Amino acid sequence: MTATGVLLMAYGGPGSLEDIPAYLLDVRGGRETPPSLIEEISERYRLIGGRSPLLDITQRAAGALSRQIDLPVYVGMRHWHPYIAETVSQMTSDGIGRVIGVCMAPHYSAMSIGAYRKRLEEALAAQDHVVELCFVESWGARPAFIDALTSNVLRAMLRFDDATRPGIKVVFTAHSLPKSILDHGDPYVEQLAETAHLLAARLALPDDRWMFSFQSAAQTGSPWLGPAIEDVIPELAAQGERNVVIAPVGFIADHVEVLYDLDIEAQRIAGEARIRVERIPMLNDSPALIDTLAGIVRDQLAAAEVEP
Repeated sequence: MTATGVLLMAYGGPGSLEDIPAYLLDVRGGRETPPSLIEEISERYRLIGGRSPLLDITQRAAGALSRQIDLPVYVGMRHWHPYIAETVSQMTSDGIGRVIGVCMAPHYSAMSIGAYRKRLEEALAAQDHVVELCFVESWGARPAFIDALTSNVLRAMLRFDDATRPGIKVVFTAHSLPKSILDHGDPYVEQLAETAHLLAARLALPDDRWMFSFQSAAQTGSPWLGPAIEDVIPELAAQGERNVVIAPVGFIADHVEVLYDLDIEAQRIAGEARIRVERIPMLNDSPALIDTLAGIVRDQLAAAEVEP
């Protein structure tokens, strides 16, 4: 019987402020980072505690998932240690002959999930023997995931009093990507829209009580998907909205795009606009997320067993 292992993959983040130049060098594909950008990113990480919590969260999730499915679960990062290639080498050393690859990001884009797959396939190709790959491309519409997000949106809404709650505007968000992905039929926006519509239906939100926005766009000089959350907040205030819940459904865990972009920068903008903004809790390594991941892995195992 083929020994199966699960590989949870996440973006990665610096373990300390000293790691940031090397981390950015990897993110930028080896291109030197301007000192001003290093300083800017370092300040963001300093404000959220001096390091990324993403690795710790992913490792805790891996441990919880392993206990639930009774399989070894490994962690590989796209842009920091332990790199995907490093972890794949460890997996094959441990005798793993089948890898189930799952990204800690539920929506597919060739620029994001496609890049994880490419790195994983390259790492597997470099091994001394053939390793079977079962790769999960997306899982943003799974009922367990929608259930988990619904619960967290409701938790955020309960921070408002009973009289205020019906008038809350819910803004679902995800990481922006260059608009050019749309020229190639990339399914990213469609998958995000599906998640948002499923959530709105579960929450019984009227059409005028929710919307979608993008966040965390890079400054590349080319257009990125919008509207951007930093523009949406003052626009909502100008329309008379006073109470907003931001639900970053394209993200799973607390990391800089949540802890800084939403909890610090978006809150600063909200303060200037005199509008109250609350963010939903992230799933992190919660039992609800582990149940979702366990269902994904079991489906992959069942599919692998019936294939000829």
